[in-house]
Amino acid sequence: MTETQTKTKTKIRSPEFRVAAGVIGGLRQDLLRDVFAYRPLDPLPRDGRLIRRLPRRLGEPAVWIRHALVLFAALITVLVGAGMGHGQFVVGVLPAIPVAMTLVRPVAAYWASMAATVVVGVVGNDVPWGPSSFFAHLVVMVVVAARTRPRTAAWMWALTALLGILMENVGSWQYSTSTAPMIVTSAFALLVVTMVQVRREAQREVTVQRTVTAVERDRRTLLEERTTIARELHDVVAHHMSVVAIQAEAAPYRVENPPPELEQAFLTIRENAVAALTELRRVLGVVRAEDYEAPDAPQPTLAELDRLLANVGDAGLATEKTVTGAVRELPQGVELSAYRIVQEALSNTLRHAPGATAKVEIGYVLGGLGLRVVNGPPTGLVKPSPGAGHGITGMRERVAMLDGEMTAETTADGGYEVTAFIPVQTVREQAADGTPSDGTLPGGAV
Repeated sequence: MTETQTKTKTKIRSPEFRVAAGVIGGLRQDLLRDVFAYRPLDPLPRDGRLIRRLPRRLGEPAVWIRHALVLFAALITVLVGAGMGHGQFVVGVLPAIPVAMTLVRPVAAYWASMAATVVVGVVGNDVPWGPSSFFAHLVVMVVVAARTRPRTAAWMWALTALLGILMENVGSWQYSTSTAPMIVTSAFALLVVTMVQVRREAQREVTVQRTVTAVERDRRTLLEERTTIARELHDVVAHHMSVVAIQAEAAPYRVENPPPELEQAFLTIRENAVAALTELRRVLGVVRAEDYEAPDAPQPTLAELDRLLANVGDAGLATEKTVTGAVRELPQGVELSAYRIVQEALSNTLRHAPGATAKVEIGYVLGGLGLRVVNGPPTGLVKPSPGAGHGITGMRERVAMLDGEMTAETTADGGYEVTAFIPVQTVREQAADGTPSDGTLPGGAV
């Protein structure tokens, strides 16, 4: 390609040319591409706000209300044309055909209405629009605009105005002027349809965005809860691994003249414990934020539950604790998770059910630990705090981590109930799978 050809091509593709090409491309895409495409109008959804309020006997046929209105408009067109007294069949029936076509082929219906406008105007001696063609073309534009997009409505309005101007100024006919009323009426009608479409699309986008936001918020809450659990597990496991390493190092000094085999065994235990501790800190330490500081105090257990109940009692929540079964020491991971579940359930009661009372039930059974926290409905003048229930997500994550089961649901009196069961291996089961009987490793509890 020569330099002159390149310059010529650059001049042709000027900004004005690109704008014009975009305009023509929009017209071709909206009204010229797939003109005869079959696009049947869907019935109204059965779960819509209007349909679901109707009795079932009326709701079944009500889903076709839009189709009935379009066919009724076609019938009115026929009646209006029949009452004009001349060319009854053409003036009445011909404009009604595009109206009915909007139910299955909307773009083709518009062009058919444009053609019918010319034919009816000449036959009926009323150019460009007589009463029947005026009404029919207006209905066609409104239905097609409602079934397509706002840009299509603009194109239809512009082409309709152009057709009216041409028919009034080309030829030697002396007919009534109806272009101005058509332009004004159609502009108002199409503007209303476009506003409804834009509002509906905005509502749809808001609904989708809210759904995506809720999913992302749940996912973020889940990740944050997992991070918290990982931190706590790091503290629990690291503590016990440190104890194992220290005891293995000090054990040979507790025996007078220990054999070399025993010293080597303890040395191996210590080296393995230190290596495991180092690897644990390297892997789990990445979940800590840069400004995160490990708590100085030990992690809470069910033994400190009375302190928690006293704390929420000072905040205005009356609680009642019930313990069944033989109280025993459980693996630290189970104790910590049970404490956090009760803590979160009571916090939810304070936020979402002000003035209510709560019952905390703890059951020590042979196969594990049962928890139940139930509160009554909110009472008093304080309004419940709005919330998305993300604390429930964290509780479910803790229970799932321990292979347990959990339910959270409203009660018959308007309150809320959280129940959970956390399985705990017995000493015999732990010994069978090689887990220490104190449950400090993840074999059964952590």
